[in-house]
Amino acid sequence: MVDISIFRQIALSFPEATEEPHFEKTSFRIKKKIFATYNDKENQACVKLSERDQDLFCLSDKLIIFPVPNKWGKQGWTLVSLDKVQENVFLELLTCAYCAVAPEKLALLVRPDAE
Repeated sequence: MVDISIFRQIALSFPEATEEPHFEKTSFRIKKKIFATYNDKENQACVKLSERDQDLFCLSDKLIIFPVPNKWGKQGWTLVSLDKVQENVFLELLTCAYCAVAPEKLALLVRPDAE
């Protein structure tokens, strides 16, 4: 299980990541681009993944990690049930989301072996 304090701790640990409001949600950004949002009412995260990463993460359990059910989902936006996801899986999800959105120079600081 992941709560907002764990979510915030992980998201803000990435280089130059910031936290800003996004409508009724909390967003985490890099260079003004959102890589994750937190929906308090649904206790869900929404993360931006590459198509490949989205496919891989959604294989684990479609009740915990699943594409947003519209065109946003086809762009890699993926919902995560925070009350069910394991913290180590969520760390990997946020890392992938950050690297998908961050400039290559910053992504390499997080994942030196990234493609």
